Amino acid sequence: MKKALIVYGGWEGHYPTELSELFGSWLTEAGFSVTKSDTLDVFADESYLSGFDLLVPIWTMGELPDEYAKNVSKVVAAGCGMAGCHGGMCDAFRNNCEWQFITGAQWVAHPGNSDYEYEVNIKKSADSPLVAGISDFRVKSEQYYIHVDPAVHVLATTSFPVADGPHAANGKVDVPVVFTKKWGKGKIYYNSLGHSPETFDIPEAKELMLRGLIWAAR
Repeated sequence: MKKALIVYGGWEGHYPTELSELFGSWLTEAGFSVTKSDTLDVFADESYLSGFDLLVPIWTMGELPDEYAKNVSKVVAAGCGMAGCHGGMCDAFRNNCEWQFITGAQWVAHPGNSDYEYEVNIKKSADSPLVAGISDFRVKSEQYYIHVDPAVHVLATTSFPVADGPHAANGKVDVPVVFTKKWGKGKIYYNSLGHSPETFDIPEAKELMLRGLIWAAR
């Protein structure tokens, strides 16, 4: 049986407890043994982390000691996967470049704020089971503008600008919503959707996230 570790906390505005319960139930139904931790100190023990096949961070705007980031890096590089969404993974630790290097992106803005309706476009050229059979769909939530590692493999995008502001002078820009990357032997999956659990009531959003969680595991 594969083992998943969900680490949740940080800013309560991203519903870390609720998302940990949601993702935990999905993974349990998929046959995983799920452990949950509401403290980052779980990252202090490299040998403990190495016993898991999947790490799921749900922790927005926290502070991560460099030692903890190094332990995560080693464990993922050895084959443990990592999968997460929204600010819980790519706005987790703004001051830790190691974490950003592992995960592949960092949130910088959401010009439309949390009540903007936008479209998620599945890349037609993405030959991946992660998006097979999923069509473009609309979401009313935060639209994430992220700075992205050029090494990532983009599976879905969204178009900016969405609101008036200085960024609009650049014209239309496609920004990744779903991507994968490698970290040593480990697989990384990120989905910028997930401002609140209700986002995953959208069938396409749920399917993308569920597939990513299962795919990333060792």
